[in-house]
Amino acid sequence: MQRILIVEDEARLASILDDYLHAAGFASHWLGEGRGVASWVRAERPDLILLDLMLPSRDGMEICKDVRTFSTVPIIMVTARIEEIDRLLGLELGADDYICKPFSPREVVARVKAVLRRTSGQTQPDQGLLLDPPTMRATLDGRNLDLTAVEFKLLAFLHARPCLIYSRDQLMERIYADQRIVNDRTIDSHIKKLRRKMEQVRPGCDLIRSVYSVGYKFEPDLG
Repeated sequence: MQRILIVEDEARLASILDDYLHAAGFASHWLGEGRGVASWVRAERPDLILLDLMLPSRDGMEICKDVRTFSTVPIIMVTARIEEIDRLLGLELGADDYICKPFSPREVVARVKAVLRRTSGQTQPDQGLLLDPPTMRATLDGRNLDLTAVEFKLLAFLHARPCLIYSRDQLMERIYADQRIVNDRTIDSHIKKLRRKMEQVRPGCDLIRSVYSVGYKFEPDLG
């Protein structure tokens, strides 16, 4: 049974996460403050850490930086700070993912599973969506989506980190490696075409979600 360390000062929230993780087949341990987290990780070696940024006695980013001096354990930052600079800094310090409050506990479990699969080298769950990078072929429920090169790169990038939100600018930087000048609504156009092609195969398909005033994310259908 994989063990998840929950570092969260809100006892009620930690209890809810504990219940959902146990229901999903994980064991968990809760620490309510930042002091002592690094030493606990060094001694107990959890499989993943859910690390809140705003903690008593020690900031989550400091803890992440400290843990990274001796461990590669996957870390998911949990934060109420929605500013992009905080998210980017957290990832630069060695976090594997982040999730913003408020959130669905069900989404947290999905994110935990995705990070564990990714860091262990297992194939990312695709809910019927199969991507073949060498041929740039994408199929949904066994049917070819017939994507353009740009559409495939966009879908593959979002699919690789489910539930992680990317702005239009971030997506443009990733998709257009030649730094060409394109309209900031170009991404919207590609997303619209991707959704249409998936909708034709699976009516009601909503794997690519819009996050108002922020950007887009790939969100697997958890069924």
